[in-house]
Amino acid sequence: MIPPSLPDDEATRLADLHSLAMLDTAPEERFDRLTRVARTLFDTPLALVSLIDADRQWVKSGVGDYRHESSREISFCGHAILADDILVVPDAAEDPRFYDNPLVTGEPYVRFYVGRPLRVNGRSKVGTLCLMDSKPRQFSDQDRRLLEDLAVMAEQELTAVAMATTDRLTGLLNRQGFELLASQSLRMCQRMKRPASLLFFDMDRFKAINDQFGHEEGDRALNTFAGLLRTSFRGSDLIARLGGDEFAVLLIDSAADGMAEPVNRFRQRLAEQGGHDGPPYELRCSIGFAAYAPGSEPDLTALLVEADRQMYAEKGNRR
Repeated sequence: MIPPSLPDDEATRLADLHSLAMLDTAPEERFDRLTRVARTLFDTPLALVSLIDADRQWVKSGVGDYRHESSREISFCGHAILADDILVVPDAAEDPRFYDNPLVTGEPYVRFYVGRPLRVNGRSKVGTLCLMDSKPRQFSDQDRRLLEDLAVMAEQELTAVAMATTDRLTGLLNRQGFELLASQSLRMCQRMKRPASLLFFDMDRFKAINDQFGHEEGDRALNTFAGLLRTSFRGSDLIARLGGDEFAVLLIDSAADGMAEPVNRFRQRLAEQGGHDGPPYELRCSIGFAAYAPGSEPDLTALLVEADRQMYAEKGNRR
């Protein structure tokens, strides 16, 4: 086994890592979504967002049976941050750096590893987005491009930690965070020639809730609405509160003909909020839709304008 050496910028790298204040913190949906997508797209048992501290590897997000923390000396990711490109290990048992590594000879019996370094603010490589399997595999050029797209999104999430792209009330993405990640997601769809769908939500009569029951109850209504969006859509979908009583969901690899089911599920759950055990008012909303066609030029602004237009049309029809 060959332990990873230290990068030339180790002192700066550690300072940037620690400035994020992410080590030993709870899981976050923004990273969990990416590891779920990575595991699904590449069909690997393990997908991780890991951070490399001074003497340990710590996992911020992972799917599969993984260790939350391990020694940097035996970490594959410690090697991955030494290069600018993606590190691909097709068969760890045949690699002199890893063949007798305890992660190879014992649980989780790593044979295949791919790790793409994650930079903060385009500078320090603080960790990786990585994939692992217990059997040897190859990694194609198309796989590289896809992992690169996901890694860019992970880097944007790292940067977003310091950019306050999360809505403080609901915990969803705010407008800035949504525009950042949705634009990148649409570019990925363009490259992969996959469809995407944008839903725009506006809560009906929200001002009346504030006026009649007070702003504290209005905040509860917003949080309830946000929670229903989370449970009605997929973990890989981008869900945001754009401001006030406006919300949006971007569904990647989802065509227009697949929207009825999640929208109906959401409407049903929204209707169930009223009644004896629910709030003293009925939650309602108007919904607009816009579709991104596979291979076309991605334009998030145009999609938002179209979905907003359709939402107002639905609201007008109700009146």
